[in-house]
Amino acid sequence: MDEMAEQLTERLAVDLDDGFTELVRLHATVVRAFLLRVTGSAAEADDLGQDTFLRAYTALRGYSPERRRALRPRAWLMTIAANTWRNQVRTAVRHPVSAVPVEDSCGAWADARPGPEERASASHDRGCLVSALAELPEKPRVAVVLRHVVGMSYGEIAEAQGCPVGTVKAQVSRGIGSLRLLLEGRDDPPMREVVK
Repeated sequence: MDEMAEQLTERLAVDLDDGFTELVRLHATVVRAFLLRVTGSAAEADDLGQDTFLRAYTALRGYSPERRRALRPRAWLMTIAANTWRNQVRTAVRHPVSAVPVEDSCGAWADARPGPEERASASHDRGCLVSALAELPEKPRVAVVLRHVVGMSYGEIAEAQGCPVGTVKAQVSRGIGSLRLLLEGRDDPPMREVVK
């Protein structure tokens, strides 16, 4: 565990509210980046990020100081974020939003055009990569995002996903291979980082 993580877990053990503020400050950006890449929506990423930190705080309240000291905060938060996203996907599949015909409900929908933040960050390459990521199955998608967007080690991803390191390496490798195939099949030139 690095020194910053040790200081954070010590703060969580001594004063939960103070430590949690620091936890959010240090990890909110990476949690949002992960959720943005797996959902493809800034609004969903924001909502799921709030749920992630709410669940984290609720869980921390039940942990003893010793257990808070033993946490690996980034891997633990990514586990919660991935589970929050999976639960949201399952709920959306089981409970469709509306049984009203689409033509009748179009007038009530929110403006679907991208907001200023989305437009600013929607470069051509990023858009291609995000759409290709969305086509990957869940496990390789989560593994690729945690490894190459969030920057977690294979060990941290294995801990977050609850599987062996070798499985994570295989998922990342398969995910990158699938991304290459998806991006090579498009009319636009493929991105150099993915096709290497």
